[in-house]
Amino acid sequence: MTSSLNIYTDFFGLTERPFSLVPDPDFLFWSEAHSWAFTMLEYGIVTRAPITLITGEVGAGKTTLVHHLIRTMEQDVRVALIANASGGRGELLRWILQSLGEPAAGTETYVDLFSRFQQLLIDEYAAGGRVVLIFDEAQNLSREALEELRMFTNINANKDELLQIVLVGQPELRDTVNRPDLLQFAQRVSSAFHLAAMDRRTVAAYIAHRMHVAGAQHEVFNAEACDAIFDVTGGVPRLVNQLADLCLVYAFTAEIPHVNALTVEVVLSDGVFFPARRPVIAAVPSTPRTGTA
Repeated sequence: MTSSLNIYTDFFGLTERPFSLVPDPDFLFWSEAHSWAFTMLEYGIVTRAPITLITGEVGAGKTTLVHHLIRTMEQDVRVALIANASGGRGELLRWILQSLGEPAAGTETYVDLFSRFQQLLIDEYAAGGRVVLIFDEAQNLSREALEELRMFTNINANKDELLQIVLVGQPELRDTVNRPDLLQFAQRVSSAFHLAAMDRRTVAAYIAHRMHVAGAQHEVFNAEACDAIFDVTGGVPRLVNQLADLCLVYAFTAEIPHVNALTVEVVLSDGVFFPARRPVIAAVPSTPRTGTA
């Protein structure tokens, strides 16, 4: 497989695969929607918002934005990235402490864990720093876990917030936060944005951008190919990556230096690509969206 991929990149004059499914900030494409989403992330961090909420369809590029955000964090910010956290109160605290590089022995009680967590926040604040917890795939958090996170944001020093929380998840996270029994939680959300899928024109620009970053010196995907890819994927970046990568493999195998609509058709007819449900494409707001989720 490695040998084949090397030939595929050499064939198109590339330095690396342009459509890997692994989130890579180096390939981040600043569509209008992604720019707005990142602005809301930065706004939440800079204004010390207690809770920032970013939602989007599966594969919309949320995790890539998060990794870029972490890259741009200032030195005085201690960041913990927690993915797929689950369990009760004590388990949530163990996830958090371990993500902050702190031991969390199984023999410690909830009181022990909370005491250490609170002291960590105070110590960071005393040293001129602060703590940001980023929960990826946050739609998996239970109502009880969300309420626990809200309680954590009450730990403060006078008017200063010692802790900020960023929740990143699929659209159902927004539905959960809007439940009547989570009203107090929703009131702590100071910055929120929903990342929609890309439109037809943006998909073409996205494909060209990733090919350019990977070293392409000429156009490989023509307009008809980009249109066909959009029609199948609905503009979801992860699906675009998957289908575009398969198209490059097929074009390479056929020794064709370009990808056209026929290439996409052959990939689909062979059944090697499994498209997901096409999401609704929402318009990007003309002004930042802030306030409750």
